[in-house]
Amino acid sequence: MTSALEAWLPKSILLLRGYDRHKFLSDLIAGVTVGLVALPLAMAFAIASGVPPQAGLYCAIVLGGSKTQIGGPTGAFVVVVAGIIAKHGIDGLFMCTMMAGVLLVLLGVTGMGAMVKYFPRPVVVGFTNGIAILIASTQIRDFFGLKMDHVPGDFFHRMMAFGQAWDTFSVPATAVSIFSIAVMVFCLKYARKVPGAILVTFGATAAVILLHLPVETIGTRFGGIPSGLPKIAVPHFHYDVFRQLLSAAFTVAMLGAIESLMSAVVSDRMSNDKHNPNVELIGQGVANIISPLFGGLPATGAIARTATNVRSGAKTPVAGMIHALTLLAIVLFAAPLVKNVPLSALAAILMIVAYNMGDWEEIPEILKLSAADIAVWLLTLTLTVVTDLTFAVEVGMVLAALTFIRKVSRTTTVSPVTKDYVEDSRVHVLQGKDIPDYAIVYRIHGPFLFGATDKFADILHSLDKLPPIVILRLRNMTAIDATGLGAIRDLADTLHASGRSLLLCGAREQPSQLMKQAEFERHVGAENICGSITEALQRAAEVYRRHHADKAVGELTPSS
Repeated sequence: MTSALEAWLPKSILLLRGYDRHKFLSDLIAGVTVGLVALPLAMAFAIASGVPPQAGLYCAIVLGGSKTQIGGPTGAFVVVVAGIIAKHGIDGLFMCTMMAGVLLVLLGVTGMGAMVKYFPRPVVVGFTNGIAILIASTQIRDFFGLKMDHVPGDFFHRMMAFGQAWDTFSVPATAVSIFSIAVMVFCLKYARKVPGAILVTFGATAAVILLHLPVETIGTRFGGIPSGLPKIAVPHFHYDVFRQLLSAAFTVAMLGAIESLMSAVVSDRMSNDKHNPNVELIGQGVANIISPLFGGLPATGAIARTATNVRSGAKTPVAGMIHALTLLAIVLFAAPLVKNVPLSALAAILMIVAYNMGDWEEIPEILKLSAADIAVWLLTLTLTVVTDLTFAVEVGMVLAALTFIRKVSRTTTVSPVTKDYVEDSRVHVLQGKDIPDYAIVYRIHGPFLFGATDKFADILHSLDKLPPIVILRLRNMTAIDATGLGAIRDLADTLHASGRSLLLCGAREQPSQLMKQAEFERHVGAENICGSITEALQRAAEVYRRHHADKAVGELTPSS
């Protein structure tokens, strides 16, 4: 089998060649664990989207294309799905999901799986912040047990309706929610190996049954979850609705691509693997074409569940299959027990999900960037909350493209070559410089903006072969943005984690100014940001001598 053909095969085929009993046992434990974790999340995402909880479970019985990734419904789709259902009904949602699936397959087949890199960081953070706020706002009713017949679709009317119904809040429901939050926070801080969502789901359900708490449950609102396999039903396609859903289908496809590929990257880092983005998109596309046939929601790679899968010991995609079979077994044999799960506990779980997915730690970093980057982030965030996600992403991308053009045009200069210029350039040229064996020099040529940040892949791929000091020469890097800074920051963190040092040298005016605004020296050390390659080589010699001196002292010090 040729390497070109192997590159397009799913991991489930490639990794089963040397499969053994030891790997199966690891996959079995991981699959059952992540299946139980997915149970409350899948139901919570479905309820928040305005559909019965079983739709989330049917969707979660979905397989991804990479080594340890877990697929299913995620928080990113909640707002979009709710909006589609409000405008076009459940048939419109199923139709839109299948359209998005076809788009994902086309993106993968045409080799455009890496196009996700063209979403700049301020846009991604902006709509991630906005989605988190919207998800949290949709859970206020169930969190406090408010008595409301209808929850408005838009943010401001929703908040006004909550205010008007505030005097109907339920003390038992609020108590269950607060206790659930406390348990999950405790698990996150002091018992990370204990899945808080599972603990809360079973604990809150037991409390409702044993204490006869007067709170709303899945059974009281939806009549429980039907047992048995779902019936296959092909959505009715209408040309007029098809045209109206094109924009929404594009948004679902883009969200699915972004989250799936981000999840695959997390899986790669944790399991020391490398996924094929095009195969991943084809796999997710097929899943989204099939999911609506069984009444399921849009599916994508789930970052939190993927991380849980790897931490639980998953070795191959078999763990994902066992995760799906675990959920299927619950639907077939334990559906009647699910009816007692309180909605306030699921609301608490989604509040934690919203907080964790919000990328809040990125906001202080963005506020240190240029006014244009801040404006793109703030406008994307605002439009996501007050309008809809489709419009917010479209506007954010247009603004990012205009910012890209502006940054590139501002770095184009025409100036005379003077004697001083020639003299100043001597410290930057590589000719005549002796690069020692303990260091390697990489150069960035051209603007390092969103869309170009995957160029570090070769460095990271050969990480084990790198010398102890890596020098990044920025003399020919004409411009940089937030996404580029983030890529260099990630590179620095990876090199430091491997025991290596990163030095930067020769940054021009725009990159140098943005690095100062972003306080980038925190990531590499101010002394490791050099003015020229000459200074960088001198600094490399100092770092190398100090490292060897420290190592010699450590060897001479007697062990206790």
